[in-house]
Amino acid sequence: MNLFNKQQNKVSRRLFIQQSGVSLGSIALAELLSKDQPSFATESQGLPTIPHFPPKAKRVIFLLQSGAPSQIDLFDEKPILREKHGTQLPESVRKGQRLTGMSGNQTSLPLVGSPFSFHQYGKSGAWVSELLPHTAKIVDELCFIKSLHTDSINHGPAVTFLQTGSPLAGRPSLGAWLSYGLGSENENLPNFVVLVTKDQKGQPLVSRFWGNGFLPSHHQGVRFRSGKDPILYLSNPAGINQSVRREMLDTLKALHEEQTSDPLLEARMAQYELAYRMQQSIPDVVNFQDESEETFQLYGEDSRTPGTYAANCLLARRLAEKGVRFIQLYHQGWDHHGGLPKSIKRQCKQTDQASAALVLDLKRRGLLEDTLVIWGGEFGRTNYCQGKLTATNFGRDHHPRCFTYWMAGGGIQPGKTYGNTDDFSYNVSENPVHVHDLQATILHLLGIDHKRLTYKYQGRRFRLTDVHGHVVKDILV
Repeated sequence: MNLFNKQQNKVSRRLFIQQSGVSLGSIALAELLSKDQPSFATESQGLPTIPHFPPKAKRVIFLLQSGAPSQIDLFDEKPILREKHGTQLPESVRKGQRLTGMSGNQTSLPLVGSPFSFHQYGKSGAWVSELLPHTAKIVDELCFIKSLHTDSINHGPAVTFLQTGSPLAGRPSLGAWLSYGLGSENENLPNFVVLVTKDQKGQPLVSRFWGNGFLPSHHQGVRFRSGKDPILYLSNPAGINQSVRREMLDTLKALHEEQTSDPLLEARMAQYELAYRMQQSIPDVVNFQDESEETFQLYGEDSRTPGTYAANCLLARRLAEKGVRFIQLYHQGWDHHGGLPKSIKRQCKQTDQASAALVLDLKRRGLLEDTLVIWGGEFGRTNYCQGKLTATNFGRDHHPRCFTYWMAGGGIQPGKTYGNTDDFSYNVSENPVHVHDLQATILHLLGIDHKRLTYKYQGRRFRLTDVHGHVVKDILV
């Protein structure tokens, strides 16, 4: 009878912890557990076999331009499109390839040359549009990849594919894979942080883009918001004071010590630990009061306003300094099916200076050499007009067959342009780079063989690059 009662108490205690609906903030630890105590977050150190070889980069900042910037109006200078402006897209260029439903039924597909001037900059002679004067000044720090291509032609599947390696929802995102494989450099902050420009309209951003998929839940991205509470539910609710939190901590620790090994329970305890530590660390990292006036001028006036793209770039640098493994910025508004000349100017004004400033700021602080910075969207834009072409207005449809990225730091060759497109910026003509190749290259720079970072789920071993992908060695230092 005594044995039965003892077992019943254990079950009840286990259920108390597993089924507790208390928020992370309300049971955040009253004081940090001493460092000589064992940590519940056993996976915080990553996998024991990783890195597979010496890494060039320790962390990644991915500046994702949601909606797909037009490569033709920013980086891929094509004089022939100006010469043939208004004429029909030749079938010899299209080659019968499918179009989206938004322009596939048009009776006319008139070519559109960029109305913006291009010039070559730096020792590398990289071509950059007049829309990006700040990026133009740092071209010798950048590697342009002009031959990217993807499998998806619509935004949701394309972003999902770019972030997870599959157009279908349910796979782990790139940041989650890195958290799982490499672990943490700072036990007081998440491995994977997501920043979204506030008050910006565009294609919807959904949590699966930074989700953990079938990996343990603590590998998912943690979204920081602007305002009083950067992380939802982290603050203590009304009525919870230090004494109550301490009592709850002591109770939870005592209950845990009586339980047999339970991965779900240990994961929850690890989250409670991290929640407490973030209560102490987050206010410091999001507080810009220690930044100099010169730094604000470097990033632009918007950097003083939390939640703007410029402020998020500055915050990304601060998070990189603190050892956050993967920092994902999303900036919406690049989906220019119409009104492109006016809209793309606004987008570039919001993003150009801060993107360039981030690279310069990392370099002057000695962080660029082991921080990989990536800029680009989910696909490119068409060389023909969607809708009606007028003297002052046009739009461009989705185009997955070629688009441009730039990368900097973390083992990437600076001052390099890799790959090329045909004269019409419609097809890749030299050194194609598939999205899986990009993903494999990112992992390689972090010391990971993309074929060996796997997770067994439902009887199959999955990886970020699915069943193919090659490292683009020609762009590496």
